[in-house]
Amino acid sequence: MKKIIFIRHGRAEDGSSGLNDFDRSLTTKGKLITKEMALRLRGKEKGPGLLITSPAFRALETAILIAVEFGIKPEKILLDSNLYFQAGIKYLMEMLNTIPYDIETITLIGHNPSFTEMADRLCIEGCEFLTKTSIVGISFKVSSWEEIKPGTGKKEYFLKPEK
Repeated sequence: MKKIIFIRHGRAEDGSSGLNDFDRSLTTKGKLITKEMALRLRGKEKGPGLLITSPAFRALETAILIAVEFGIKPEKILLDSNLYFQAGIKYLMEMLNTIPYDIETITLIGHNPSFTEMADRLCIEGCEFLTKTSIVGISFKVSSWEEIKPGTGKKEYFLKPEK
């Protein structure tokens, strides 16, 4: 059994802050909601497995907050620039082929529209839109990452922040 957890980054500063898109930070509320969502994820998972994030600052901040909740040192988080620049189902399928066999779960932290599209394409029943800080866990009845194909995953849970 393999599992992919998708986490969309938390609420970030808007573009009027003067920062370019890549450098935008989580807002104070975004950090609080991310911590709450990390606690909710902890209620579903023993751990996030291998954490892989977009290097955009808001995604990295989200990944660090998730890691801290699970007692994982931030330096264990992997950065993948493709999760910012060219994420999509084709790239995901290529990336999965590089995940070591012994890893059962990966958690990806990144952006829309690609995260909603990837989760939707992987799930047999589809997946709704990932709002900021939403989390979806998708399991696959396979023994290797290479066996994962679109339309073969089972949505185990979908967590959305409270309004």
